[in-house]
Amino acid sequence: MQPQHDKMMWSRLFKISNERKVSYQRQLRETIVTAILDNKLPLEIPLPSSRELARHLSIARNTVVLAYQQLVDEGYLISRERSGYYIDKTMLEGRVKTEKSAHSEDESQPDWNRHIKFRPSQQRNILNQPTDWNKYPYPFLFGQLDPALFPVTDWRDCCRQALSVSDIEDVTPDHIDTDDPLLIEQIQARILPRRGVWASRDEILITMGAQQALYILADLLIGKDTQIGIENPGYPDARNIFSLKSQNLVPLPVDTSGVIPGEKVNNCEFIYVTPSHQAPTTVTMPIKRRQQLLDDAEAHDFLIIEDDYESEINFVGEPTPALKSLDSGQRVVYVGSLSKTLAPGLRLGYMVASSTLIKEARALRRLMVRHPPTNNQRLVALFLSMGHHDSLIHRLSKTYQQRWQVMGDALNQYLPESTRIPSFGGTSYWVETPSQLDTRKLKRLAREQGILVESGDICFLQDDPPQNFLRLGYASIAAKQIEPGIKKLSDLIHQMLAQ
Repeated sequence: MQPQHDKMMWSRLFKISNERKVSYQRQLRETIVTAILDNKLPLEIPLPSSRELARHLSIARNTVVLAYQQLVDEGYLISRERSGYYIDKTMLEGRVKTEKSAHSEDESQPDWNRHIKFRPSQQRNILNQPTDWNKYPYPFLFGQLDPALFPVTDWRDCCRQALSVSDIEDVTPDHIDTDDPLLIEQIQARILPRRGVWASRDEILITMGAQQALYILADLLIGKDTQIGIENPGYPDARNIFSLKSQNLVPLPVDTSGVIPGEKVNNCEFIYVTPSHQAPTTVTMPIKRRQQLLDDAEAHDFLIIEDDYESEINFVGEPTPALKSLDSGQRVVYVGSLSKTLAPGLRLGYMVASSTLIKEARALRRLMVRHPPTNNQRLVALFLSMGHHDSLIHRLSKTYQQRWQVMGDALNQYLPESTRIPSFGGTSYWVETPSQLDTRKLKRLAREQGILVESGDICFLQDDPPQNFLRLGYASIAAKQIEPGIKKLSDLIHQMLAQ
């Protein structure tokens, strides 16, 4: 029988939670490993017997046995016959024995204000979304995904396939600057043709999301005097990335057909546009204007970065071919994302451009991250090859169309005085409220009532942007929550306007 003080120690260390979404076996294993690596377990006494620990934790004895055996196999524990399980001391060898030092305020610290050359944290960023946004009853956020929409079964199927010996042998080596050939093949066969785009292997680069593609392009194409045209309102992160390289950002006005061609556009060295679903207004650029932009690009020798971030979520009318599909002169650099339909946390995107530009982008990416994780690339490649992606897009389009309709009806019922640019698919509405309303204040007050919204001022280029715009997303909120959420938001807006 173990001494009483040993039992007290086990009680403090070994705890199982019914609220965690992982198995008891995994929780027990994590608990023991953490205790061993943090030197919280004595080396000279055995761990509790499987029967005793199972009784203490109110779990099956077999769960404890399996956890112990796994830790023996991995070298954390040693099984001694008729004695029990002990910590393998060799697991703790090779560590420097030091204690955490406490920094005194009197010590000489570096002058970080002198050493830091620029401060991206001071840019106007979308950074104040709560990390626990999915616990709010009314999360009208853009860029987040309702967890219920993630294809768990299909993704697990691809995960199992990716664990084959041949696939593991493919993804574990350092690929230096190359991409998974299976993913490139699937992008060529499954993704780009949906947008009317055809590209050879040396014209495609995989990136850590669309944002890395934009950062690479900024490094390669922008000098301190480069004149860059950006939609206004537009995508804040593109503006912030480009402004790190040049202060010559030209705001390009947007109407119901997207960016407006003309002298402002023609005087730029390159322009950044979101023609399929303009960010944030959601308007779609018609074919005639797309062709005019391409003609102007050739006549005035400027380049076009096309961010096709939400092109596949189109459920109103016929899809419009990508600007890149109409480009015969290699003036369009096409940026796409696989994260928007799968999951934002996946962080996989791609760039399609002239092989000359892709060669330099590949070399720059190697200096940054070498290449995106090949295991993620292979998983997505399998997901595409099995047809899961096309099936997912089909399901998402139906779901988003329903939510789009519900939100449109709710806005018309509860906020009829607000104007909205027509939306042709996508995952959000761009709402112009009465001019006297400050949506930044609305955002703060709404959060206190469980409503998460985005104020639109962040999307404008000027230092004194209008304060009466909202972007309301519906990809992150269940359809049944939309109408009551809009009603509560409407009540709050009318209270603010009445003050």
